[in-house]
Amino acid sequence: MTTILVADDDQRLLKMVRRTLTYEGFDVVTAANGREALAKVELERPDLIVLDWMMPELDGLAMLQQLRTAGDTIPVLMLTARDAIEDRVEGLNRGADDYLVKPFAPPELLARLRALLRRAKISTVEGPLIYADLYLNPISRETRRGERRFELTPKEFELFQMFMRHPRQVLVRDRLLEEVWGYDFGGEDNVLEVYIGYLRKKTEAAGEPRLIQTVRGVGYVLREA
Repeated sequence: MTTILVADDDQRLLKMVRRTLTYEGFDVVTAANGREALAKVELERPDLIVLDWMMPELDGLAMLQQLRTAGDTIPVLMLTARDAIEDRVEGLNRGADDYLVKPFAPPELLARLRALLRRAKISTVEGPLIYADLYLNPISRETRRGERRFELTPKEFELFQMFMRHPRQVLVRDRLLEEVWGYDFGGEDNVLEVYIGYLRKKTEAAGEPRLIQTVRGVGYVLREA
């Protein structure tokens, strides 16, 4: 049975989420603050974490950073009332896999959790991905260009993996946002463009030719010029 850890200091919300997930067949573990959540991660080893940003003792962002620093790759859905684009970007940069703003509808929460679980399953069974001189290993999370290794944040890794799984295929902007971020930021936001810039900087750091190409007005494609 899939185990989900839900960490939130709002007891009413905690009970609602637990009831919803239990009804859908998940095994649910709860925590009321970040320190308790960290202990539950060690004890229960959940398959996924639903994590509130603002919690006493240790907030969700600090807890998430500790997990990622330790190399833990458990998928994390961040819950928060902070809906500014800067907050979303900060949460994703710290290692969150998706971001859901309160208040939210239970069906949306379930859809996002299932999407995260599907992506986690893909990453555990997939072998190394190679295109041109790019290399990505979903298990070890190793990334290289030729013999040169480069490090990616969790969200950069997911975006890079999308391109590596679909070389020479034009990926439209909305699909990338849905597959990588789990939701649509909206047409006025440039988060995808910012992350494309991050990937280009890291994959071209030694002067290598560009492989992530822009298809103007459509999206992006991984292909040799």
